[in-house]
Amino acid sequence: MTEPRGPVDSSRVPRFAGPATFARLPRLDEVAGADVAVVGVPFDGGVSYRPGARFGPAAVREASRLLRPYNPGLDVSPFATQQVADAGDIAVNPFDIGEAIETIQDAAGHLQADGARLVTIGGDHTIALPLLRAAARRHGPVAVLHFDAHLDTWDTYFGAEHTHGTPFRRAVEEGIVDTSALSHVGTRGPLYGKEDLTEDEKLGFGIVTSADVYRRGADEVADQLRQRIGDRPLYISIDIDCLDPAHAPGTGTPEAGGLTSRELLEILRGLAGCRLVGADVVEVAPAYDHAEITSVAASHVAYDLISLLALQKKRETTDE
Repeated sequence: MTEPRGPVDSSRVPRFAGPATFARLPRLDEVAGADVAVVGVPFDGGVSYRPGARFGPAAVREASRLLRPYNPGLDVSPFATQQVADAGDIAVNPFDIGEAIETIQDAAGHLQADGARLVTIGGDHTIALPLLRAAARRHGPVAVLHFDAHLDTWDTYFGAEHTHGTPFRRAVEEGIVDTSALSHVGTRGPLYGKEDLTEDEKLGFGIVTSADVYRRGADEVADQLRQRIGDRPLYISIDIDCLDPAHAPGTGTPEAGGLTSRELLEILRGLAGCRLVGADVVEVAPAYDHAEITSVAASHVAYDLISLLALQKKRETTDE
């Protein structure tokens, strides 16, 4: 096995110098192949309130310069046990949501063709639908953990079926998700009516609110989620607004009373052992950020997702 090519050595090249690839990793075209491809989708044509998430991928990459090669929280060196590379951005039409969705789906399928798992940086949450389509095409219907302040299972906005508030309803309708293993985590805030919750339950989602996390703790929540997921192929979709605005002000639809960045990271670490097949981190809107608070949080979330994939790679290698 060829030794993975890791990040630029920060003892030789200062962190603030050089190209801003994710975690200063090599570009995909600089390696023979990748176990994990980090790809950006600079698209925010599906937002219903603040625009700006199209600049999220660049901001998260910039904030990721300070990430280091060893993750003590999961006791793994995620860039040493697998080849991780930055696949750049998927260039999508900013004026046509339908075309953008097709472009994302096709590009994700192409990137996965050689077995790479994707960690995608958005962009708004509209992009979850084509990413789930690509994952399901490869793995069949997937379990979904959806970290978000909002349900994102509404039917339409202004008559539009594809927005950042509708991807998971469309995913259920298309049969690309496993309705026995769907969960929202971190939801909170006002709804249009109680029927929002009733409709969401009919689609198959369980809900762990941010208040549940506060009262029960990250370990208990992670254990509950692991039991619901079982050994199913798992897709994790993380809207950064699952975090409280104190931890993620740079997002399009902030809601008070959210998770801390520590709680989110600890829940993710508690999912070690699940069969993760792909993930996204979306809705970082840097124009509303302060001191890179949101993009730093998002870069660490992506890093822990990559670390979970590294642990999975080690298990698969051991099983062989």
